[in-house]
Amino acid sequence: MHTPFDFKEGADRTVYVKPVAVADLPKELQESAEGHKQLYAVHDAEGSQLALVAGRRLAFLLAREHDLTPVAVH
Repeated sequence: MHTPFDFKEGADRTVYVKPVAVADLPKELQESAEGHKQLYAVHDAEGSQLALVAGRRLAFLLAREHDLTPVAVH
């Protein structure tokens, strides 16, 4: 089974964590944001979104849990 966190051997394992305003998300995601004004997206080097989570710390923990190197994007 393939998951977004499956990286090919030798691939760049750097992921990018960036804040995302809930107001900029599609309506269905806004409704499930549970009152948060900001979420954090985790993207691979090609820009594909791998995850969307409630907190910056959680985004970094998630990346590290999958043996990825998270980098903050402003």
